[in-house]
Amino acid sequence: MAKPVVVLLTKSDCHLCTAARAAVERVTSGLGLDWSEQLVDQEPELRERYAEEIPVLLVDGVQRDFWSIDENRLERLLRRILAGQ
Repeated sequence: MAKPVVVLLTKSDCHLCTAARAAVERVTSGLGLDWSEQLVDQEPELRERYAEEIPVLLVDGVQRDFWSIDENRLERLLRRILAGQ
């Protein structure tokens, strides 16, 4: 069973990031998965690439959501990955 790599890109003083953290935590903890957060404040390339889309959710390096995390969609995606689909 493959474990997906879940990364939430955030920036300082971001109210949407607070909600996104909570959403990602609820979904991943319910599935027994870990996730990480990466601040783009000190990463010019990421800050420029994602600019106005922060927070951005990456799963296995692919952008899956931004601004507001759809918990149902994220859970379906992670379950498919865990099932090897």
